[in-house]
Amino acid sequence: MSETIAVKAYEQYAADFMEQQMIPGAMVGISENGNRVYEKVFGYRQVAQQLPIDGDTVFGIASMTKSFTCVGIMKLQEAGKLSVSDPIVQYLPELRTNAHVENITIHHLMTHTAGYPPLATHVYARKNSIEQDPSAKDYGLDLLNNPGPHIETYDEMLAFMANEDVAWLGEPGEYYSYSNDSYGLLGVIISRVSGEPYESFMEANVLKPARLTRSFFEMEVLEQFENVTTLYMKAKDGTQVYEAPLWWDAPSMRAVGYLKSTVNDIIRYLELYWNEGVIEGTRILSKESVEQMMTPHIEYEPGKCYGYGLRIIPDYFGSKLISHGGGLKGVSSFMCAIPEKKLAGVILTNVADVSAGDVLMAAMNVVEGRPYDASAGTYEIMEVDSTAVEQLLGVYTSSEGMHVTVELQDGLFGIVSNGQFKQLWSIGDNHYVDNPDNGDVLQFIGNENGAIDRIVYGGRHILKNKS
Repeated sequence: MSETIAVKAYEQYAADFMEQQMIPGAMVGISENGNRVYEKVFGYRQVAQQLPIDGDTVFGIASMTKSFTCVGIMKLQEAGKLSVSDPIVQYLPELRTNAHVENITIHHLMTHTAGYPPLATHVYARKNSIEQDPSAKDYGLDLLNNPGPHIETYDEMLAFMANEDVAWLGEPGEYYSYSNDSYGLLGVIISRVSGEPYESFMEANVLKPARLTRSFFEMEVLEQFENVTTLYMKAKDGTQVYEAPLWWDAPSMRAVGYLKSTVNDIIRYLELYWNEGVIEGTRILSKESVEQMMTPHIEYEPGKCYGYGLRIIPDYFGSKLISHGGGLKGVSSFMCAIPEKKLAGVILTNVADVSAGDVLMAAMNVVEGRPYDASAGTYEIMEVDSTAVEQLLGVYTSSEGMHVTVELQDGLFGIVSNGQFKQLWSIGDNHYVDNPDNGDVLQFIGNENGAIDRIVYGGRHILKNKS
């Protein structure tokens, strides 16, 4: 991407974004047909010492890990050791305590359609890290005031999920609700079917063959590299960002989002999708498996779908876009690819709760010759019916730590999350957006009596508190 007016406009936007969001350090990288066409570094991996960021700097990638986990499942399917249509109780018999589970398949776990509401499993799986970290008090979710157990092993996770009194969202396949719990179970399935730890299987069958030499799961490997970012935390009042060097871990749920990686490694990994399963001459998956991963199996918002560990927009300026983001303590990440154009991009940062994907997609716009702020989709905004929204007002919470209040402020309808009010605009049929141009979609769902009993926010079904 040459130095043009469009590039300068983008980089000014991105620099302003970094300053406004108080992001200590970030890097954007974009490739076309395997060749780097744009990269840009913002800030530092360690601010006090002004240590630089480059394509080999190790960051957390959080839920971008989910597509790697699905690659592991597809490898086992290709080896004839499982099928995505298999019922999960075939591999996780401990979960037979609930009749609903009998109908859940591996496919349902991979597409977040098993029917699980957001559970506290992931909170408990990283509880050791949270308890050791003074900065946890400033993390966005309510993680501290939770009396539940420590979940350190697969057996403890399965026992917790088997005994949990689950308020199922619907039948398997009926609803999409983003589920860390489901991906935790996928990690157990990979381990049991392969006969080795999830991390070992992934390293031997995905990371090493793809030559992702600076990508790993185990915490102790961090010490082997010097070029690693420091993690940062935003104070809850939004006034400052400070060093918070403790990396969080969840040994029983690393399949959910605990891979560490680099811009260079992720760009290399994304070749899997635009090169039909081959990375730099080495076949990682069959063409058919990659196509299965990139199939839009379920639509979770108008025009937005989920495949296997991948979000999919079937019509993104006329092409299919695949992507996934991630968020964790000290991590906001996003990757994407347009396979038919052999385009791939990634952004990695060292602070949580920022819209890193906006910065990457603005750069992708410029690479493709569009203004950085071009939007692939718009919504028809409708007038908010003040009478209709009365039944939507209330508090919605999940065991995973999310807390959302739907209310009226100064006559404006909106939500309060993480202490911030966001106005909502109606796009019809109990669907709302938090930005009239191209914001996130929120949906309100009623029970069999028509009363609103949940909100779909951040892709998750969050139940309304009973008054």
